[in-house]
Amino acid sequence: MKEVNFIFVTGGVTSSLGKGIISASLAKLLQSRGYSVTIQKIDPYINIDPGTLNPYEHGECFVTDDGAETDLDLGHYERFLNISTSQANNVTTGRIYQTVINKERKGEYLGKTVQIVPHITDEIKRRIKLLSKQNFDFVITEIGGTVGDIESLPYIEAVRQLKWELEGRSVVIHLTLVPYLSASKELKTKPTQHSVKMLLENGVQPDILVLRTERTLTDDVRNKVAKFCNVSLSSVIESIDVSTIYEVPLLMQNEKLDEAVLRKLNFKIEEQPKLTKWKEIVDKIKNPKITLTIGLVGKYVELPDAYKSINESLLHAGAENDAKPIIKYIHSEQITPETVAEMMKDCDGILVAPGFGHRGIDGKIEAVKYARENNIPFLGICLGMQCAVIEFARNVLNLNNAHSTEMYRNTPFPVIDLMEEQKNIIDMGGTMRLGAYDCNISKDSKAFKAYKKEKIKERHRHRYEFNNNFKTKFEEAGMIATGINPESDLVEIMELTTNDWFVGVQFHPEYKSTVLVPHPIFISFIEASLKNKNKINTKNG
Repeated sequence: MKEVNFIFVTGGVTSSLGKGIISASLAKLLQSRGYSVTIQKIDPYINIDPGTLNPYEHGECFVTDDGAETDLDLGHYERFLNISTSQANNVTTGRIYQTVINKERKGEYLGKTVQIVPHITDEIKRRIKLLSKQNFDFVITEIGGTVGDIESLPYIEAVRQLKWELEGRSVVIHLTLVPYLSASKELKTKPTQHSVKMLLENGVQPDILVLRTERTLTDDVRNKVAKFCNVSLSSVIESIDVSTIYEVPLLMQNEKLDEAVLRKLNFKIEEQPKLTKWKEIVDKIKNPKITLTIGLVGKYVELPDAYKSINESLLHAGAENDAKPIIKYIHSEQITPETVAEMMKDCDGILVAPGFGHRGIDGKIEAVKYARENNIPFLGICLGMQCAVIEFARNVLNLNNAHSTEMYRNTPFPVIDLMEEQKNIIDMGGTMRLGAYDCNISKDSKAFKAYKKEKIKERHRHRYEFNNNFKTKFEEAGMIATGINPESDLVEIMELTTNDWFVGVQFHPEYKSTVLVPHPIFISFIEASLKNKNKINTKNG
């Protein structure tokens, strides 16, 4: 087995500086040099995973092929690297403590007092090293939160220990903020200096500093940071604000972040990769030939991170079509029969987002109705697909009060119902239908035209499903089940044959869209929305 090198990415001064994007960008650069790379995220919160967290707390919950509910940064990792992640790529304090407590209950510590050091830190180190068994050249570990947070202390201590144990096979990258004060017209380095000092107090000397900034760093600023923070000048990396996150790998390449890492680990530095395809996509995103408006209907629209993977999937598919989708966030609670036309009037396509619970459900159903009646390209994802089913049942099949039993337990027409295997489950965390499942697609369908194959595998995160007792009635009226799970016979895709493009999917296609391989459903949806835009322009012109 090859020797694995470990890269630790920590943050200071403030959260949300972009450790995940820096980690993914570095991984992309190393990958483009021919190295095998994976990334893991360590989250300091005590939740077992983000599966039970409200999106307002932590943004989107990302789901892997093996059914792990994880941090949204894993979405960035997959989109940048075009590889799948797993449960091992996301570690939480809750999971660490749960493992240690379970071991203590089984008597595995032989009666010893269980402590943060060494028991918790040993478990952290074990989790970090777990990925090294998969024969990667590099494992990048992003540590959530900021240095100085009480929650992060055990992780920083684990990094301190690993620095010694790995004997030259590790690098610590510290990401900090260099704010610009408009009053004095200066970039200030003190926050970075204090952040590094705090890291040093915990026994960790960063090898490389990545400075997040709104203004270009001057030579004086770089020299000052290098001198006061004990790093070489070539290890002071600028991370300036850019218009798209997909520009960051190119920025980091210009700053030679990958070379700084390789130099620290005594790797031979070959010629810079060209990243030709990546540059082409970034150019398409920054300089689109056409724009179009996609109405994204959801109840968390004031927090775009709640729909991070959907936003990025639309962007990928737009670039594939030489177009840029302008996402119009539409709050489902504000949609009524009286407001829907005004709110949707400039949408070239309508996407009804996933979610849970009854809040905003009536607005989502109203949005579906507007898309169906006005023949606007429609994509419903998970709950969005279920809303399409409910709307069709009520307004086409005349099944008054048809609903999902999630929202209305005693509905006379439960067109969406709880899956049989879910009916005796009480726990909320990790108990849904999670991960990748097979789906067979009908050849005469929009889905088949998009995927160009009959068998697919997509990721799921839900408890409720289309009720097959109503399938015949739906299909007779023109809403067809075009995607079916071969084992359970559960409906995965519904399409409306009377419209130009109207597709609902029970799974989450956004989890599998990457920069280099945009998801076929999103590509097809954007194509249909562009045709609709041209049709409207022709009609009005």
